[in-house]
This record gives sequence, C-alpha cells and structure tokens, in this order.
Amino acid sequence: MADAEPGIFASMPRIREISVGDSADLDAHLREATTPFIMRGLIADWPMVQAGRRSSRAARDYIQAHARDLPFAVSVGTPDSGGRLFYDDATGMNFQMLRAKLPEIFARIDANEGAADAHAIYLASIDLHQFFVGLHEANHVDLGARTPIASIWMGTPTRIAAHNDVPDNLACVAVGRRRFTVFPREQFRYLYLGPVDNTPAGRAVSMVDFHNPDFAAHPRFREALKHGQVAELEAGDALYIPAMWWHHVEGLAAFNVLVNYWWRETPRWLGQPQDALNHAMLAIRDLPADEKAHWRDMFEQYVFANGPDVTDHIPEAARGVLAPLTADTAGRLRAFLLRALSR
Repeated sequence: MADAEPGIFASMPRIREISVGDSADLDAHLREATTPFIMRGLIADWPMVQAGRRSSRAARDYIQAHARDLPFAVSVGTPDSGGRLFYDDATGMNFQMLRAKLPEIFARIDANEGAADAHAIYLASIDLHQFFVGLHEANHVDLGARTPIASIWMGTPTRIAAHNDVPDNLACVAVGRRRFTVFPREQFRYLYLGPVDNTPAGRAVSMVDFHNPDFAAHPRFREALKHGQVAELEAGDALYIPAMWWHHVEGLAAFNVLVNYWWRETPRWLGQPQDALNHAMLAIRDLPADEKAHWRDMFEQYVFANGPDVTDHIPEAARGVLAPLTADTAGRLRAFLLRALSR
C-alpha cells in the first residue's frame, strides 16, 4: 500500500484476488460472486493502459485523440479540499460543476500537475459511446451477453465518499492508482449516510471522513470498520463490486483514469428501488405510529413475502400488477403512478 495510507486502512482485510482465463471464465465468476474480488492485470493490454505507463501526458493525448467535440461536465474543487469532493460547511458542495471541451480541461490538469495548491479536477461517469469515438472499441472488457453502461472517470487526486450503486459494477483502473474500501450492503447503519435529496453525485454518501474519522461524532463507524475490506489497484487491474455494496474510492496518482461497467440482471423496465424509498418517505414515514405499522404489514404482504395468499383467490386473468410484472404491466403501473403524483 502507499506510504500515505491513512491509519484506519492498515489493519483492514484486503479484498480477495482471483485469476481468470478467458471471457467465459470471467462470466462464470461474475455470475457466482456475492462479494467483491480483484483481477490483477485484466486490462493490462489496453492501449490506454500502455499510454498511461509512458506518462500522464501520453494518457491524456491518447484519450483526447478519441474525444468528440462536445462540452464535458467537470467538477472543480477548492485547493484546500485535499481532493475530497464533498459538502461544504453550509448546504452546498465544496466543488463547482462546470462544462468545457476536453482539451481545455486537460490543459488545466497539465498546468496544475505537481502544484501544491492545485484544484481537484474530476470528470465523473462520462459515457464512453456518447463522448468518444473508438475509445470503447479499443479498450473494453468482453462481458458476454450483458449490455452494460460503459463510463470513464478521469482526474487529479480525489477522494469520493462511500456510497453504493444499484447495478453490479466492474471497475477497471486504466491510468494511475486507486484505493477502494468496500463494505457489505447492511453496513449502511454504521456509515452515517447523509441526505438523499441533496447529494454530491445522485446517491447518499457517508458523512465520515475516512482520512480523519471523528469517532465522537460517528461512534458506530467502528462497527463498519470490522466488516470493511481495502485494496490498492494499479493500472491494468480490475475490481468487481456487487450491486449495493458500499465503496469509498480514492485516486492516488497525479492523473487517474477508471473505466467502469454497470449492469443489472433484472429487466430494464423495472422501477428504481430508490424512487420507491423516496415515495415512502413522502407518503408513509410521517404517519401516526399505528398507521405506519399497518403499512409495514402491507409492504410485507405485497412486496417482501409476496406469497400465494396474495393472488390465489383472484382469477388469473384479473390479477393485474399482483401477477409477475411484464414490460406491458410495468408500463401501465408507471403511467398510473405518474398520474397520481401529478395531482
């Protein structure tokens, strides 16, 4: 691990490592895995990785050569942030969201590289197909029948607070180094999650500063640390993160590039669970206790247990959305909800 490794990581278990052969072997591991794993050198032959091994500038030149002439969204932090893109002391963020062409952004990174007072510069979740020509084709992982979203993340040294994502995630370090700290899904109770409606990047994040945890303010974080795992990845390495696992991500080099793939095994027409949670906060959370208890029972009956007693007494043709959803019935339910929410 790096010499600058903060103290909490020193005693944490390392994320397990596996070896894979061909794409069929990778597919089998991804289908069977329930915990994260690392594959060293999985993408070592990518041209982007080879360019980065020559220099940060070579990596940027290679990437820029494939960029479309479009404005990119970029986060620019303050010099005193230490690369941590997070909340400020009020109700906003300690970074600005700007838009610029990639040559301008890379020129700013060139000018600031090595400067002690440099701003953090971070391009997050940039769609590879929309913003680049040929970059995905020359640098990609064969994921078989999956149809993932392919994104690229680029920037200076950064720290991204622990968060989780609904899809499965294959994160590939193409340039630089990254440290990942991961936690099982249920550890959300001990990570001190922040707001769900005002977030740095769309998902609730841990309010704990992993480089300087305040155990007086966040005492339950000690429990999360008992279940966490950590690893540092070099260029060419890849990490699989199962859906909903929490991960804290740090870019450790002067210039860092990650390519990731998100996919879900469920149909695309299903709704987003986070939307249901948000709606439940709107409709249920502030009800009287006895009514909340009733709705807890209703959710158990219709959503979580969903046993035969829900539908067996209803003619099959009349079960509607109580039957297993299809693209058609899901669409009708979504339209019904939209009408209800617009009243």
